[in-house]
Amino acid sequence: MELPLLGLALTSALTAGINLYATVLVLGLLHRFDVVGLPGDLSMLADPWVLGAAGFLYAVEFVADKVPWVDSLWDAVHTFIRVPAGAAIAWGAAAGLEPGQQMALGLAGGTLALAGHGTKLSVRAGANTSPEPFSNWFLSIAEDVFVVASTIVAATSPLLALVIVVLFVIAAAAFFMVIGRALKRVFGRAFGTGPPVAAPPG
Repeated sequence: MELPLLGLALTSALTAGINLYATVLVLGLLHRFDVVGLPGDLSMLADPWVLGAAGFLYAVEFVADKVPWVDSLWDAVHTFIRVPAGAAIAWGAAAGLEPGQQMALGLAGGTLALAGHGTKLSVRAGANTSPEPFSNWFLSIAEDVFVVASTIVAATSPLLALVIVVLFVIAAAAFFMVIGRALKRVFGRAFGTGPPVAAPPG
């Protein structure tokens, strides 16, 4: 399995977990305008019907993603769309490989899509506890920029894209460790199993 193919497949699967429609749209446009040649079955992303559907759904998500709580509902529904789509993108990129390698890449792609989706879902749920809407707008725009830029890098410089994947996985793991410890303290105190809260002096 060549590293450039690995970088393209895994990075695209990761970004699909964050914003599937932007990922499909960028990959399809890059292939359609001959900027890059997508491997395996990914060339179908350049089909006008696929581009049209991805463009329309991205426009819908662009709006929904900036409305507090609507974004979380949208993300919850897309748990059943982004993760299998991420696996399918990695699977399609590996269409020319041996069946075992294709299966392994599909599984890895699905796992990375879940990591991207789960991180986005968690961050957005936390942002929705804030009464102001600006954090949602900022996060949504930042996610779009990250997805578009990373997808372009995945298609044009897939080895560099592997670095993005590794850094994202490390950051996501650290994020969930912090969240896990915070939840453990909260539930520990709620059920009387956590460390006691110190009494105020005096």
